[in-house]
Amino acid sequence: MNSHGRRIALLPLDDRPVNVLLPADVANVAGVALDVPDAAMLPNYREQGDTDALAAWLRERASDPDTTHLVVSVDMLLYGGLIASRTSHDPVRDVIARLDVLREIKRQRPELTIFAVSLVMRASNSYSNAEEPDYWKDYGKDLHALGGALHQQLDRTETDGIDTQIEVPDGILTDYASRRARNHMVNMNALLLRSEGTLDFLAITADDTATFAAGSVEQVWLRHWMRFLPGARDTLMYPGADEVGAALVARAIAAESSVRPTFAALTAQDGGFDRVPPFENGPLGGSVDRQIRAAGAERVAGEPDAANVDVVLVLHAPDPDRHDMFRGYPETPDLDAAEATVELVRRSLDEGSRVALADVRFPNGADAELLKRLAAEGLLERLEAFGAWNTAGNTIGSVISLCVAGEAGRASGRFDAEASRRALLTRLLDDYAYQAVIRSEKGADLFPDRFPLADDARVEHACAVIRDDMNRMLCESLPGGDWSVTSLTLPWRRSFEVAITLERA
Repeated sequence: MNSHGRRIALLPLDDRPVNVLLPADVANVAGVALDVPDAAMLPNYREQGDTDALAAWLRERASDPDTTHLVVSVDMLLYGGLIASRTSHDPVRDVIARLDVLREIKRQRPELTIFAVSLVMRASNSYSNAEEPDYWKDYGKDLHALGGALHQQLDRTETDGIDTQIEVPDGILTDYASRRARNHMVNMNALLLRSEGTLDFLAITADDTATFAAGSVEQVWLRHWMRFLPGARDTLMYPGADEVGAALVARAIAAESSVRPTFAALTAQDGGFDRVPPFENGPLGGSVDRQIRAAGAERVAGEPDAANVDVVLVLHAPDPDRHDMFRGYPETPDLDAAEATVELVRRSLDEGSRVALADVRFPNGADAELLKRLAAEGLLERLEAFGAWNTAGNTIGSVISLCVAGEAGRASGRFDAEASRRALLTRLLDDYAYQAVIRSEKGADLFPDRFPLADDARVEHACAVIRDDMNRMLCESLPGGDWSVTSLTLPWRRSFEVAITLERA
């Protein structure tokens, strides 16, 4: 608990570590207390969370005078989690009505600050129904392509047909389109909540999209209403999802501490900020701007100076060839790109700046060559924060959030250096040691079945192997010192994420 008892309450996107443990790391760095609902209320993979219990929990937290901020995932409040937002059969009327708890809370405690995030529903470019409706296994890629084709026909005036060779049965298309319409109505109602003042800040973020996609055209419509509604013009819309809870917790911490940290954003790759990362629909530079603002901070233009910039954010820009780390490291790594980023990190540190690194070179894991070079030169332990997980938006938001928490903690006198080191090591272990090394090398053997793994013994074996390999890397190549991984679990019994507990000897 923080020194003066003031608290933030978080209703997370789902129960995975990046949605629960990462925001907790952010709060711990700043020495701030964070409340999260009990696991029994939250979803568990495809099992929907208890929306009635979650609304009651929000009311209870809001009634506590020590609670200064609510950070709310609209998808959790209305559907019971991220997967449920894509798969549940709850009717539009019932879903929209669940927003009224926020109006009720604001009426009862108008001084309570409410930050919220609502997602534009993704259309995964795959035939995996692991996190989608069952028909995704047969029509997933087709539905993704259809959304892109319809986006490109946006200006057509005829509505009696679809000009495309992509065919999906009418019943499936009706179900899918109805889910998207429901999601769009939720986002429109979230804009109205911001416009009327129930929400003090709103982020609408896009989960796994593309330049032409169903979600991208829906963002065009949402931008129109953001401009139209005077009270909603400060809504931020950008690529991201799982990192936003951490970003809004950081925003709450900064507001509570009355600070607005400043960032300089740099990349060593020519044209790096103009590149569009995989699974996103806009240039890297625009995403960085919005992520910084969402976390309650400010981007400073021009060359950084340790005297007038709190944090230098170095971005290892996306690979133009768009390799996915988990699908195999490039046969010929770009050594020049790695060395250029190492040099930029080294120079920024030597100039006296606090430096954070967002490695967005590849989705789903760090650039192993970059990390090896940083480790060899002793630069990893000098970083303020690091990230390299999943999409570029996920990485950028998490890194910025930890930095904002650090600046707020220093300003308030509650900065926790040990929590900051734990957060840095957690991301190095997850995003580099696990995603880029262990999972890439051993994933096929440890996870031969489609998830969730049914065999408890196989789950226990995978956890033991990953934990031991992480501890070996802590000793041999990462700045582990006297830290070790004391426990490790697979939250959804799959390879995509791990939950680790780090402790000092």
